[in-house]
Amino acid sequence: MSIQNINVALIGNPNTGKTSVFNQLTGLNQQVGNYPGITVEKKIGFCKLPNNIKANILDLPGTYSLNASSMDESVVIELLLNKNDKLYPDVAVVVTDVENLKRNLLIYTQIKDLEIPTILVINMSDRMEHKGISLDIPYLEDKLKTKIALVSSRKGLGIEELKELIVSYKTLPHEPCLNASVIDPEYFEKLQKAFPNQLMYKLWLVITQDVNFLNLDRNEIRSTFTKSHSELKRLQQKETIKRYQFINDVLKEGLKVDASMAKDIRAKLDRVLTHKVWGYFIFFAILFLIFQSIFSWSTIPMDFIDSTFASLSSWVAEELPSGILTDLLSQGIIPGIGGVIIFIPQIAFLFLFISILEESGYMSRVVFLMDKIMRKFGLSGKSVVPLISGTACAIPAIMATRNIENWKERLITILVTPFTTCSARLPVYAIIISLIVPSKRIFGFLNVQGLTLMALYVLGFFMAILSAYILNKVLKLDSKTYFVVEMPSYKMPLFKNVGINVVEKTKAFIVGAGKIILAISVILWFLASYGPGKEFNEAETIVKERFANTTLDETQFENEVNSQKLENSYIGLMGRAIEPAIQPLGYDWKIGIALISSFAAREVFVGTLATIYSVGDTDNESTIKSKMQAEVRPDTGKKVFDFATGISLLLFYAFAMQCASTLAITKKETNSWKWPAMQLVFMSGLAYFTALIAYQLLK
Repeated sequence: MSIQNINVALIGNPNTGKTSVFNQLTGLNQQVGNYPGITVEKKIGFCKLPNNIKANILDLPGTYSLNASSMDESVVIELLLNKNDKLYPDVAVVVTDVENLKRNLLIYTQIKDLEIPTILVINMSDRMEHKGISLDIPYLEDKLKTKIALVSSRKGLGIEELKELIVSYKTLPHEPCLNASVIDPEYFEKLQKAFPNQLMYKLWLVITQDVNFLNLDRNEIRSTFTKSHSELKRLQQKETIKRYQFINDVLKEGLKVDASMAKDIRAKLDRVLTHKVWGYFIFFAILFLIFQSIFSWSTIPMDFIDSTFASLSSWVAEELPSGILTDLLSQGIIPGIGGVIIFIPQIAFLFLFISILEESGYMSRVVFLMDKIMRKFGLSGKSVVPLISGTACAIPAIMATRNIENWKERLITILVTPFTTCSARLPVYAIIISLIVPSKRIFGFLNVQGLTLMALYVLGFFMAILSAYILNKVLKLDSKTYFVVEMPSYKMPLFKNVGINVVEKTKAFIVGAGKIILAISVILWFLASYGPGKEFNEAETIVKERFANTTLDETQFENEVNSQKLENSYIGLMGRAIEPAIQPLGYDWKIGIALISSFAAREVFVGTLATIYSVGDTDNESTIKSKMQAEVRPDTGKKVFDFATGISLLLFYAFAMQCASTLAITKKETNSWKWPAMQLVFMSGLAYFTALIAYQLLK
């Protein structure tokens, strides 16, 4: 029997548990990408259903209605109107939250008007008794003209019943539960007569939204049925009122709440967590705990990974036949990849904490808490989401600004988000901090290295909002801001969701960074292993002449020859060419090469140094950290990575725009090279002069 493929679209308001339902259906069988032509993220999962059916499940961006006010919401409309899209749904699954059913049903009634087979999922059923809620499911199914799946994505209840409903989607009623013509009967009657073969509500969306997938002359529709912007807005408001009147009438009979049975502590928690004093204290205490844990918990696995890659490099050098391939593996690829893999524990812990804060509902309280502060800097609470998301990666964080309707506010958020310390900076911070900051504890429990890491995160956030303040004064763009934030119920994090998020995000980081590092490691190894002219090709003769009056053992002689070759290799010549510009910052030519290569991705910095220090190295057993620790300046004999140079590097990477991908996404989001060029010049200039001042004061 052949396998049948169907498309299932998961649709719903934010914070309804839609992603939890998605994870329950698909597990780790997911793919993340972007919609064609735009940067809104899409998640597709795959699920085997009864009757030999395979479902492609699309987790659409959260949206409140089909009256789009942001790019995320327009993605939903475009998919539901475009029958030629390969992801056009055979069945729509609208996910609602049992505690916010009235608000969540608005988009459900709109989708029903599109006559797509639709299943209503009422999620968080495990909270019904706790909240004193009871539902009359047969009555709701009759009035809403659908089948209802009562599920708890947290406990995995009702998921099998949902799968059965998806399989039998062809038996679902197609008719709307509310006739769209109630918006304006006379207007819709004329519309239907002019286009008898089209759905009225689809025509209405073409008229009111910036979409058209009906193979009709859009200008013809608009010229015949034109209305002013204010009139269209009035009709949209009337539509919303009519729909809520219908929903109220249905829920009056179908949903009962016994307040005496509710056992709710949400209000009590909100009074503490959003308090104008204690709210900030608790938030910073949580941040403090996160950064302490990142250093304290990850030390053992990081040391294990570091020593494992050092041993692997040594084993390859000893066991494989000597030659170019062995050198490439032992001195280029293995140290380079090891320079990123070592930071998996810290990055996984960071994603773990962020996922827990989001899953618990606390992140929305942070948005609300920070709104007053952000307004003083020309932003709003909505800007906090991209800025906090930036701790994972600036690219999806900049994409997240599409939820900000105000263009000036959105533009400023895009421009300042790269200051937020992302996970790509974490490898640089971690290795430098471990070299220059002692692993001591204050009061027996405060890790000094963890405090330093937290200080760098706070510094990045402070510079982001300071830059936002300056841009708000400089950019002359008229705008109005309306801030609305939804406070979801508190809930224990669903550890399946947290686990999937950590695995997916960490895997994306490793695969994305790994590809770049592998390519750069090969290029760097080649450039460091070969060179032009006598200085490189006759290195042994030059070293013999230089140390003619000094007795060197075999190891010392080999190290001197390798050092001579490295300095006069292609990469050595490139590094020494830029050395005069970076020497005032405390950097030698090797660090200079790492700075240039890390423009592809910041985390390449450590991998680059690992490759450079490994080329020609006789001690393959040394770890990356020990090689950096042992590196000395040939003219003074002092350590390269001393306190002054370390602080200079930390400040440089805190402020520098060392990410080509972020510049590309800024260009795409702003549709201009002007803004990414400003980002690059301002951030790089600030990084250079801050690092310069720090080194000159501390050396």
